[in-house]
Amino acid sequence: MPRTGIAKVNVVVDTGNPLLDRTVDGFFKIGTVAATRAAAEDVYHIAKKGSLSTKNVEESLKKMCKEGAYWGTIAGVYTGLEYGVARVRGTNDWKNAMIGGALTGALVSVVTKGSNDKIVMDTLTGAAVATAAEFISYVRY
Repeated sequence: MPRTGIAKVNVVVDTGNPLLDRTVDGFFKIGTVAATRAAAEDVYHIAKKGSLSTKNVEESLKKMCKEGAYWGTIAGVYTGLEYGVARVRGTNDWKNAMIGGALTGALVSVVTKGSNDKIVMDTLTGAAVATAAEFISYVRY
C-alpha cells in the first residue's frame, strides 16, 4: 500500500557539524510534534468547556513551549547519542539505536533525580523504545 500524507515539510539544518545537525534536527522535529499534541489537547479541552479566554490561550502557548522544549531536548539528546555511538562503533545498525536509547533513558532519569530502580527502568525503556522504533522503520507496507 503506498504511503500518502497531508503535507510534507523538509527543513535542512546545516551547522557544518553532522552531530550538531542531527541533534538540532531531532529537537525541531519532535519538539514540533510535542507542541502540536499539546495544542490539540488544549483545543479539545477549550471546545469541551465551550469558552475561550486570553488566559486559556496564554496557558496553552506556555504548555506548547514547555512540551516542545522537553520532548525536543530528549529527541536531540537521543539522535546525538545514536550518531555518536555509530561513529565510535564504526557501524550503522540497530544496536546504535538500542545503546543511544538506553543512554538517553538513563540520562533523563538521572537529571530528573530518579531513584536507582527508576534509572534502571528508564534505561531499559529507552533501549526498548528506540530499538522497536528502529525495527519498525524497516517495515514496508
